[in-house]
Amino acid sequence: MATGCACRLCNSGFFRILMTEIEKPLAVRRAVSLCEAVYEKSWTVEDVRAELVNDVGEIYELWESKRIPVIVDPPVSCLNALQPDVLIDAILAKKNTGISVESAPLVIALGPGFLAGKDAHYVVETARGHQLGRLISRGYSLPNTGIPGDIGGHSTLRVIRAPAEGVFLSDLSIGVLVEEGQLIGNVSNEPVKAGLSGVLRGLIRPGTHVTRGLKIGDIDPRRDPSYCMTISEKARAIGGSVLEAILRTYNSTLCLGGRGRIE
Repeated sequence: MATGCACRLCNSGFFRILMTEIEKPLAVRRAVSLCEAVYEKSWTVEDVRAELVNDVGEIYELWESKRIPVIVDPPVSCLNALQPDVLIDAILAKKNTGISVESAPLVIALGPGFLAGKDAHYVVETARGHQLGRLISRGYSLPNTGIPGDIGGHSTLRVIRAPAEGVFLSDLSIGVLVEEGQLIGNVSNEPVKAGLSGVLRGLIRPGTHVTRGLKIGDIDPRRDPSYCMTISEKARAIGGSVLEAILRTYNSTLCLGGRGRIE
């Protein structure tokens, strides 16, 4: 979702974006997540390039070349130094981890757990369905149901979860076709199997330590591998809503600050 927002903003002419990350990002749809720059030093999604930086002082050169800097800074300690015009909370933690309308002149939060008007100026609805992408200026978004959104007539079965705590291992790559019951990998010698047939749209990095029940994969029953390498319709919709919130508020060049895990 964070990558969808960053790409929509960058493609709309907002190049002064900084994205913060945790030390070991847990993105499942990592092929289209700019957080991969943390591991690979640079990563490109639909012609938008992100690069890992170690210090805030490195971001200005990247901005000049229209690249997005990514910095490992979970507490967002760079916020005071940069004083961004816009702060976007795209962690999708389903709760507020510490922002308020005082954090920046314009604060935008994605998904449930935020009170618009107090925690953020705008909350963007992230639940699939009729309200997806709605900008909320007062009140909350729809509560988290814990049920994955429907894709191709499937919901819960398309999500792969860790059967145990431990290190996830797999030899498969994102974009391959899998069949129902096929072995995807293992966690602590516990097998991880596909719940349905389709394309392996997302898979957490092999070698990652996971907790029991953590989402580690995603199968797309539509069986089109190209969907794995492009931003989803959901992320595009949410990115468009973030752009709308900014345009409602400003009509000049901005210094944008992004906050959150890139997924």
